[in-house]
Amino acid sequence: MATRSKPASQSAATAVLEGPNGERERVFELFRHYGYLEADLDPLGFLPPVSHPSLRIEGELADEARRVYCGTVGAEFMHITDPGRRRWIQERMEGPQSAVDQERVLDQLIRADLFEQVLQQRYLGSKRFSLEGVTAMIPLVDEILEAAGQQGAVELVMGMSHRGRLNVIVQVAKRSPEEIFAGFEDVDPRSVLGSGDVKYHMGATGEYVTRSGTRIHIHLVSNPSHLEAVDPVTVGRTRAKQDRAGQDGSRRFLPLLVHGDAAFAGQGIVAETLNLSDLKGYTVGGTVHIIANNLLGFTTLYSEEHSSRFSAQLARRQSIPIFHVNAEDVDAVVRVGRLALDYRYTWSGDVVVDLIGYRRHGHSEVDDPTVTQPLLYKAIKDHPPLWEIYAEDIGAENVQERAAKIRDELEASQKKAKNIRKKPSLRELPSYWNDYKGGRYKPEYEVDTGLPAKELSEITAKLTTYPADFHIHPKVKKLLEQRAEMGAGKRLVDYGMAETLALGGLVKAGIPVRLTGQDTRRGTFNQRHSVLLDVENEQEYVPLEHIAEGQARCQIYNSSLSEAGVLGFEYGYSRDYPETLVMWEAQFGDFANVAQAVIDQFVSAGEDKWGLLSGVVLLLPHGHEGQGPEHSSARPERFLQLAARDNFQICQPSNAMQYFHLLRRQALRHWRKPLVVFTPKSMLRHPDASSPIEDFTHQRFLTVLPDTEVSGATRILICTGKIGHELRAERKKRTDQTTAIISVEQLYPFPEKELEAAIGQFPSAREIVWVQEEPANMGALFYVLPRLRRIAGERAVLSVKRSASASPATGSAKAHEVEQKTLLTLAFPNKP
Repeated sequence: MATRSKPASQSAATAVLEGPNGERERVFELFRHYGYLEADLDPLGFLPPVSHPSLRIEGELADEARRVYCGTVGAEFMHITDPGRRRWIQERMEGPQSAVDQERVLDQLIRADLFEQVLQQRYLGSKRFSLEGVTAMIPLVDEILEAAGQQGAVELVMGMSHRGRLNVIVQVAKRSPEEIFAGFEDVDPRSVLGSGDVKYHMGATGEYVTRSGTRIHIHLVSNPSHLEAVDPVTVGRTRAKQDRAGQDGSRRFLPLLVHGDAAFAGQGIVAETLNLSDLKGYTVGGTVHIIANNLLGFTTLYSEEHSSRFSAQLARRQSIPIFHVNAEDVDAVVRVGRLALDYRYTWSGDVVVDLIGYRRHGHSEVDDPTVTQPLLYKAIKDHPPLWEIYAEDIGAENVQERAAKIRDELEASQKKAKNIRKKPSLRELPSYWNDYKGGRYKPEYEVDTGLPAKELSEITAKLTTYPADFHIHPKVKKLLEQRAEMGAGKRLVDYGMAETLALGGLVKAGIPVRLTGQDTRRGTFNQRHSVLLDVENEQEYVPLEHIAEGQARCQIYNSSLSEAGVLGFEYGYSRDYPETLVMWEAQFGDFANVAQAVIDQFVSAGEDKWGLLSGVVLLLPHGHEGQGPEHSSARPERFLQLAARDNFQICQPSNAMQYFHLLRRQALRHWRKPLVVFTPKSMLRHPDASSPIEDFTHQRFLTVLPDTEVSGATRILICTGKIGHELRAERKKRTDQTTAIISVEQLYPFPEKELEAAIGQFPSAREIVWVQEEPANMGALFYVLPRLRRIAGERAVLSVKRSASASPATGSAKAHEVEQKTLLTLAFPNKP
């Protein structure tokens, strides 16, 4: 990795300007700042250059600077704070330019354009999201791969939306054209009944051979139509691959994101992903961004899409260079690709290539763009394809014969596709997924999760000690002393200690752990303290990194104040490091609302749509405690509505022991499904929710906690989470011996047999009541009641809940107390 140059002193900079080349520097400095505004970037001329007042100068020096900075490449880099980086870019811009393999480029352009034309002719009226107008992307990616191979890259991890995706699968991932044509023929529809996805969302893998003979594995990440949602997923997958590789991982695995111009400017998740680039827990050594810039959204002109001149200028908020390039100066495009890639490897930073072209057809080929952009599409109609323009520019011979041969190859592939009977898979899974399974749950997937008392004691000792010369905060010291007592059985174990014991046992056993989120290292509720700080020098000590010699990696990071971007990253990480327990924690459970697209499109549906497994864990603090509408509910109803086909697990452990076993189950079981955990807030340290250390030696997580305190009950209350503790306290206050309380710890997959057994312990009970804190239109009510009625037999099934509400909770603490007391009164109708 290159070291960053130190800023030049002011006197040194002045000397340059006043020296022999001072006049040249003055002129060139102006063009370095503003030249991109006058660059010739739009092939059709609808985005004319802008004259900047500082550049209204004439002379040989100005002409020389214009050739560099106002041609078909516009470089925005003077906002970068590091002068070393700026100097590196200007030297590359102003120095000699590399040669381009024009014959190879021409072949790529012909193949890219003709592939789209065959699709248009053979499958007229089908959506395909053509690359035509920016087919220079193919030689651009080719050059990036060529340069990456020379830097030691072995894999390109690529995320992109639908525009040009099918072309990239063929030209870059090197899948056969007939596999794509088979998608249009819609072969084998019965294999994807109720599942699968459209062809321009599917992922792909393949092997790309550069012109120098280097083989680079291509991994094109599956994506939804929610534009740019794939960005953090791609970067997270790259980080996982890099972590697996070790020290040179960032050199070997290169992330590349292809954006649309409207989405790059408009979708906030782009900014979230860019912001992760230099953060310790998320950096991947730089991501190459390509904007396939049509200067047009669906029907929306660029002038209506973003307030800045270019959509790419979102990246200016960070020290990221932006290279705008005219998509019809293909040699310039190729050179910019080399420049961008070299910048990434030299400076370990993000870089943006703004490939400015046009969109030949409507948004999805079935749309008529002449209604909204008649003049633009009048110009496009008469505009020749890029391969014809390029062939004329370079004076290529026998071009029509070459094109005819390639067209014949594509036509033959299309005919082959008609005979395919089984839906082809466009990807191969890496070997580290061999031991993991998806699909429906089977009891044989269960594993024991308890730890021997001796091992718990050993782990406790490591978790509660620190170096002798470490100056610990007095409050944290007291916490560790209490945790030592918990591990020794002198004090009940709370949630914080239970979690730490679970993670300590995992890393000791060689299972990596990754936990990120907002304020996660300390914990929103002051419950974790996974990272100790020396109060005199702020040096860090992480006990979980010192459990045993040769232990697995433990990564615990505070995230940026982002939900969608960070959860997308962690989902991606879990996809390429299935052995790791990957957890994302929301500051409050309802913060997951902001990541809903990632939850809907990846976490809950990734297996159904794309056959992709994930073991990512969502830790969502939940509970009605009078903190207002935005800090009460993690919206369990939304997750339960998404639950089907055993796609993920939804749990609410009601005590520390259960939380311990749940986390270990997730890591040790080879059934890989996302896990949504509704974690406590007020109960984190409450004695009623704490557990004796002996419970951590028990075998497994219990999906249902039966009532062992009463017998002969005539009524059964069934609940989940915090309300169960309040119900038991109310029962004790009333000295009620006729009401049983059962806690459902796993809501999905629903533990029907276990719950039926727990209910069966009370044959005299004639009434079953579901009790929840949430309003009637929220929580698990809609999901649980039909299932309770199915197993209740002739018993009546009733419910106690808050009245239906548009808001999850009241904003008044006193009103909350009144509501909570009313719930308890309704749950116990007989007076004490």
